[in-house]
Amino acid sequence: MRKLLFVLTLLTSLAFSALADNVTWSYRLVGDNTTDPALEITAKIERGFHLYAFDNPPMGSNPLVMTFDLKGCSLVGKPQADRAYSKEFNDIFGVEEHYWSGTVKFTQKLKATEPTYTAKVEITGQVCNDGSCFQVFGSHKFEGKAPVAASKKEDEAKEKNEEKEKNEVTTEEKADEVAAMVDSLQSSDPPLVPGVNLSGADTSNWWANVEAEFKVFEENPEQQSRSLWYIFIAGFIGGLIALVTPCVWPMIPMTVSFFLKQNKTRRKSIMAAATYGISIIVIYVLLGLLVTALFGASALNELATSAGFNNAFFLLLVVFAVSFMGGFELTLPASWTNKMDSKVDSTTGYLSIFFMAFTLVLVSFSCTGPIIGTLLVEAAATSNFISPAVGMAGFAIALALPFTLFAIFPTVLKSVPKSGGWMNTVKVVLGFLELALALKFLSVADLAYGWRILDREVFVSLWIVIFGLLGVYLLGKITFPHDSKVEKIGVPRFLLACISLAFAVYMIPGLWGAPLKSISAFAPPVSTQDFNLYEGSVDASSSDYEEGMRMAQELHKPVMLDFSGFGCVNCRKMEAAVWTNPEVKSIIENDYVLITLMVDDKKPLPSPITVTEKDGTERTLRTYGDKWSYLERSKFGANAQPYYVLVDNEGKPLAKPYSYDENVPKYLQFLRSGVERYKAAQSK
Repeated sequence: MRKLLFVLTLLTSLAFSALADNVTWSYRLVGDNTTDPALEITAKIERGFHLYAFDNPPMGSNPLVMTFDLKGCSLVGKPQADRAYSKEFNDIFGVEEHYWSGTVKFTQKLKATEPTYTAKVEITGQVCNDGSCFQVFGSHKFEGKAPVAASKKEDEAKEKNEEKEKNEVTTEEKADEVAAMVDSLQSSDPPLVPGVNLSGADTSNWWANVEAEFKVFEENPEQQSRSLWYIFIAGFIGGLIALVTPCVWPMIPMTVSFFLKQNKTRRKSIMAAATYGISIIVIYVLLGLLVTALFGASALNELATSAGFNNAFFLLLVVFAVSFMGGFELTLPASWTNKMDSKVDSTTGYLSIFFMAFTLVLVSFSCTGPIIGTLLVEAAATSNFISPAVGMAGFAIALALPFTLFAIFPTVLKSVPKSGGWMNTVKVVLGFLELALALKFLSVADLAYGWRILDREVFVSLWIVIFGLLGVYLLGKITFPHDSKVEKIGVPRFLLACISLAFAVYMIPGLWGAPLKSISAFAPPVSTQDFNLYEGSVDASSSDYEEGMRMAQELHKPVMLDFSGFGCVNCRKMEAAVWTNPEVKSIIENDYVLITLMVDDKKPLPSPITVTEKDGTERTLRTYGDKWSYLERSKFGANAQPYYVLVDNEGKPLAKPYSYDENVPKYLQFLRSGVERYKAAQSK
């Protein structure tokens, strides 16, 4: 059925991805054997990503920086790009940001001063797409020759030596500097070199790689079972809702009566009805398996998070909502149902019953399609291969159960409510709910493309109107084309109207920034709201790794590492939409030592640190941002922001890392699991 929805919407979108290799660097030395060579550095930026320019505003994302280490040559000017950068105003930071996309080539001119020269370039910066931000790194060493005269070489070497002597610090002075620095670090400041123990604490594991230990926290069978039960129950509830729609409900007494009349004995009638119900289950389960076989579980999950899919599904749900409200009748081609009818007539026995079940599936599509589509989107998000089939099984069981039960107990059919206007009311109510749900999918696309047409206050306003109008409709004050005139309101309908109106009133404070916890999974993040009176932020215990780890040891608390950045938009979204949740805020502040590490912090280290990356290349860490970025790469094998890791006092992980996901219940589970494992280890 998911495949059918894709065909209807002609959806061919690529999923969102956040890969570590989102910028590919290439290097070339031109003008070798001349006195005026040049370095060409080309950046191939992955589609959908932006590489920020050298002069990106200070309050914006991390700018590109190229650092040169030269021997036998000097720089002539600054690196020049082969094309102009793009400009776009960032509402989050309030600045106009400069960036390149696609492919851009930088040229750095040199002046050779010796017959042989070397030039090493180190590149840092930031690249972002609509979902995540990553630190950019590049490094290359150039070697060349130049026809430089010996006399000129000697003069320039002499000038260079004089300058070096002028600025050089004596050995004694250097020793005094180091001693003073160590004294300062021991008293208050954090250690300079990764892993150096200056406080007496056990820091041997603080910088050790722990990627292998993350495998311990992979989803276990019990968690998968709970997830599948959730999908099954969601499918079962969807099937119960589909039962009371005008496409299915009238079919129950008609189909059961047919079986009772066709078979002379009650036993055969029951067998025929049971076969009919099992056929319905088999058909829907096969559809669920077909969807997974065609796309794969991971592809379903990627599509469920892609902007193109969410945008298309928004339009599809709006079409279904209009159809439910009586705007038009949405049915599958008549040739499909006619073909199934002919199969029923031309076959006998159980095969004929199977084709009858297939006819029901096709005829009821206009009512069941939106429910099935929404269910499959939810199942796709679990990334479990059998989730779509499990969800469809739950849906089909709920749909097939009445046919079998009424065949076993035919007298109960007399007490079943007859078809009538109430069924159209159910359909219209579903239309309102589909319309509200459609806005969730539009919100995802809006955030992805940065349209800013559906900020939080706009979204909440629309939901207030939708649920307010639903309450008014249930009170009989609004009618649609297929509705009957409402003479009086029943108690159930009145209670549902009260619930809908109360929900609309509940959302009104959200226009001024109230958290609205019950719809936080649907509404855009608070950071998109222009007018916000709500206050409540979470502050870090430390902005330095070693200092925070020492603090955690003294307080006997686990550590929450928050790899963030000044130019990380999604970091701000998580802080505004998730951390402000009272439960999340309480756990972070009371149960953890929060260490926020800004990977784009430009504050220089007391002295540069030379480190070796996993691929064997050497890098020089010059700023604290370089240091924290190296920590994230070397210890956790990650390079994304935001990136949250829970560790114990030895730097060992307590849970699987958490990235950008504004799911508050999921984040709470992440935090609680870390606390539980820490306490369990302490008790031992």
